[in-house]
Amino acid sequence: MPLQRAHTRGQRGFTLVEMIVSVGLFTVVMVISLAALLSLVDANRKARAIESVMNNLNIALDGMVRNVRMGSDYHCGGGTLMDPQDCAGTPGTSIAFLRFGGTEGNPDDYLVYSYDAGTKRLERQQGINAAAFAVTAPEIEIDDLRFYVVGSQPGGGDTDQPKIVIVMKGTVGSDRVRTRTTFSIQATAVQRVLDI
Repeated sequence: MPLQRAHTRGQRGFTLVEMIVSVGLFTVVMVISLAALLSLVDANRKARAIESVMNNLNIALDGMVRNVRMGSDYHCGGGTLMDPQDCAGTPGTSIAFLRFGGTEGNPDDYLVYSYDAGTKRLERQQGINAAAFAVTAPEIEIDDLRFYVVGSQPGGGDTDQPKIVIVMKGTVGSDRVRTRTTFSIQATAVQRVLDI
């Protein structure tokens, strides 16, 4: 008597071909999902690197604007840095001013912010004769930095409250990021002490 297989309706399994097709489809879906996940991780890493660099730029710019706002006797352009001077028509690449609480005429009480075209960075001097140090990160390349100063005549010799406009353009990036992001920032600071 030949042996017969008894198959009941609820006990039938998958064939080998069905298993191979289902494993193949699962593999394709997982490869596509993994590629999308890796792309998201890379985009997140780039965004964090750019955010870190932009935070450095914001801190440097905020510190400069706060110091400018609290200062007085602004000098922009050529000449003696301790003599107040406007540069509204022809902007300067540096600004010098008497820091808050400083003594007029003391070169150590003046702050100088300047643009170094060689390193493409914003620099600061804590005194007219002090060495300059960079306040922006190396990942920030400033292509153009201009200072506009109006109303800085000594002793309130004009009717304008001293106002400084800072215009900055450049790019940011990181060693870990292949793309670079451009920025264009304008900040305005008005002398806090009334110049009447």
